[in-house]
Amino acid sequence: MKTEHAHMTECAAEAARVARAVRPAQLDGTATPCEGWDVRGLVNHWVLYTSHGMEHRALRTEIPEELTTRDFTADADWAERYAAQLDRAVAAWSDPAVWEGTIGEGDSASPAADTAEMLIMETALHGWDVARATGQEFRLPDGTAGYVLKTVEKTAELYRRYEGFAAEIPVGNPVSGFERALALSGRDPQWTAA
Repeated sequence: MKTEHAHMTECAAEAARVARAVRPAQLDGTATPCEGWDVRGLVNHWVLYTSHGMEHRALRTEIPEELTTRDFTADADWAERYAAQLDRAVAAWSDPAVWEGTIGEGDSASPAADTAEMLIMETALHGWDVARATGQEFRLPDGTAGYVLKTVEKTAELYRRYEGFAAEIPVGNPVSGFERALALSGRDPQWTAA
């Protein structure tokens, strides 16, 4: 749990850094690596699931309906609010007991550690999406990048089945572990905004 929580912390810190550098003019009409989403739509999804969703999963509570329809970017200080919410979410996962047991009920229940793994992956992948769309880089230490790659390798086929990932993008060698994770998740590591 300690290593995984460190990866969560690193991804959250990088996500907050990227969010703070998004300019208001980039929110509307700017293409992203996620087909059909502009930056505003992608950021709202990212904020909801990687900060509020991360905290609520740790607490074993439902995300309030009000949050699922909120335009977080309507607040001028949305990036600072996102950073603060990420801090709360990461703190909620700091208790080793949170990593035990399951999250969800019935057929949708999954081991807490698997849920955390997925949240870390989503924070990194969508963080890269936002970074690329806004002319930034998403940088992770090698250990965290390797962790994200292992998670993508483990879950890629399941995500593809539910249209969460596109088909794998062929990439040449050598590429970094994080670039391999991006390609396996259906993202072109060389993608740039037109």
